[in-house]
Amino acid sequence: METKSPTRPTTRPLPRQAALIVNAHSRKGEALFAQAKEKLEQAGMELLAAHAIKNPERMEETVAKAIADGAPMVIVGGGDGSMSGTVDQLVGKDCVFAVLPLGTANSFARTLGLPLDLDGAVDTIANGQRRRVDLGMIDKDYFVNAASLGLSPMIGKTVPHKLKRYLGRIGYLLWAVKCSVGFRAFRLTIDDGQQQWRLWSTEVRILNGPYHGGVELSDHADVDSGEIVVQAVVGRSKPRLAWDWYAKFFKLRDRDAHTEEFHGKAFTITTRPRQRISIDGEVLAKTPVVAKVAPGAIEVAVPAESQA
Repeated sequence: METKSPTRPTTRPLPRQAALIVNAHSRKGEALFAQAKEKLEQAGMELLAAHAIKNPERMEETVAKAIADGAPMVIVGGGDGSMSGTVDQLVGKDCVFAVLPLGTANSFARTLGLPLDLDGAVDTIANGQRRRVDLGMIDKDYFVNAASLGLSPMIGKTVPHKLKRYLGRIGYLLWAVKCSVGFRAFRLTIDDGQQQWRLWSTEVRILNGPYHGGVELSDHADVDSGEIVVQAVVGRSKPRLAWDWYAKFFKLRDRDAHTEEFHGKAFTITTRPRQRISIDGEVLAKTPVVAKVAPGAIEVAVPAESQA
């Protein structure tokens, strides 16, 4: 059953001071860092710091330092992996998380209704409003948008960086075809503490928002629902998994025919055999895990009602 709460904008205005931290290793980050800095300053933002990070492993420590130095807002430029890798530092802090969508899929930006072009994203940061949103969690690791197990982590772990950098979502699709050759279905168990479900599956998506890989996968997941959504592609058929992605990509009428959804605060997820878990595009965990929601965990910058 769907249990969405209304959008939760807050009344305090967005800060006029911020730290800008861009993943220069992302698809567009290196090329757009200088433009982003210039446009933000032209829009009236005072940048307390500005960093183009070529080593993605330094993103989290750079964000942590900016918060520790007192930045009231941190602007992170990159893809969903950059957002997920840095958002932990914002939890429990009086600091706004602002997004420059410079990645391949930009699922979190799509969920928040952000413009995907640089000018629109800058306008949101300069003239938008605050919104308090949920985060998902895999064990103790926060994520902004989605985690997955099955074929997606195999793709994410092995896809050549240049393929996704230059071909974007088409590159992922081509690599998915290659990876599917040796992939096998697995036994899945989902337990919410009161009920247990057992089924065969080829892919499981753990959703804090509707998008994964830039594709809208669920009509019921959202960042202010107070719930996590577990969506399983059921059965053992790889063609059925391919059809599910195709149907959801093109928003066909029967796009949910091969999936089951489970809604709740927390689920224990186990598989046979064990499966790697991709968290916002980065392979960081392995089953069994506890997937849960962290309600109202951070404040983000979103378009004002007049912009929307």
